[in-house]
Amino acid sequence: MTRIAPALLALTVALATASCTTTTPDVAGQTDGPLPIEGTITAIDLQPWAYDGHAVVQVEAEGRGPVQVQLPARWNLCKAPPVDVEALAVGMRVQAVGAASGEGGLVVCGDAAHRLVPLE
Repeated sequence: MTRIAPALLALTVALATASCTTTTPDVAGQTDGPLPIEGTITAIDLQPWAYDGHAVVQVEAEGRGPVQVQLPARWNLCKAPPVDVEALAVGMRVQAVGAASGEGGLVVCGDAAHRLVPLE
């Protein structure tokens, strides 16, 4: 019984350590700081704003595939300036800067540098 106890203790410590070292992956594997992407808008869904959800602008990002850019309903709680969604359209090239979300997308809100803007 005493031989099993050290091995069990080591296993428990290893599992506890591994469970505490999670990160939120994003579309580029970056976990810290603002993440910039550029690409073409393929869809705009503002319906979630009706129930205080995040609107979603899907951007086909160059070299990364589709990225869900989330725009919070409560801009007054964000550090980022509000996005002019009226100026956005499917097929438009844009730049998005946001924080990585757990779903492999971006959230435009938590930093004054976050944005979703048309490219000229």
